[in-house]
Amino acid sequence: MQALMGELMFSIPLRPRFDLARGGRWTSLAGGGREWLWSRPDPDRETAAPGADFVDVGGLEECLPTVRGLPDHGDVWSRPWDGSAADSSVRGEGFELRRTVAEEAGTVVASYRLSAEPGYPFVWAAHALLDLGEDARLIAPPATPARVFPEAAPMLGRPWPSGAPYLEGRWPAPLDLPLDRFGPRDGTAVGAVLRCGAVRVTDGPDTLSLRVEAPAGVPVSVALWRNLGGFPAHAPYRSIGVEPMLGAVFDLAEAGPGDAAVVPASGELTWRLVLAAERLGQG
Repeated sequence: MQALMGELMFSIPLRPRFDLARGGRWTSLAGGGREWLWSRPDPDRETAAPGADFVDVGGLEECLPTVRGLPDHGDVWSRPWDGSAADSSVRGEGFELRRTVAEEAGTVVASYRLSAEPGYPFVWAAHALLDLGEDARLIAPPATPARVFPEAAPMLGRPWPSGAPYLEGRWPAPLDLPLDRFGPRDGTAVGAVLRCGAVRVTDGPDTLSLRVEAPAGVPVSVALWRNLGGFPAHAPYRSIGVEPMLGAVFDLAEAGPGDAAVVPASGELTWRLVLAAERLGQG
């Protein structure tokens, strides 16, 4: 625990749950009486198959080898996984992904190993949709470079440059858009990619820390999907995604130099996702 303005932050042990039959999805990340993962029902998820359009039921999805683009949200979320909650794997087109999950003093550590041909490029995201109140905040290092994507165009007050896959600014208000506060439904939706490997989400007395660790030279980021009732157009809802990533773009097809992770000569790349929670209390 640590002191904060006369109060203390206490560690809150987290416990995850998974649905291996439906994409290895994280269905719960709970601790201290709080559920961090948001969810929504959609019967189409029961019959989703590889190549299908993404069916959003919340939780935390493993997106690989892309998030946007094709296949929609990757080739992993729609495939059954083999194994157990602690040690599972899935085969996709041209790769195998293995995930092992351990709890270290209440901190959840997911370790990943991707096996593919050397030079295989990919984007991976822990596509976590969080159950957050209107006053919740996303905290990242000040002035972190942030890429903002075209759905933000109506919020800018100026035309989006033709053909630009994203525009760049600095956190917490890239392009003068204050994205660190989530807020109530206002009919907007915006995606951004923060060029850092760790962030915190605060909501009332609770804090969730999310961190991705990868070998030197592998690009790490955290994606933000701030949907305040602006998506989808036919039946919008509010959902907040805070998504540790390997890579720096949503769509692998838009990756420039250094924007995607690449499998090295060994044919394997490993990385870790670390999730921890704390709660403010009286000292």
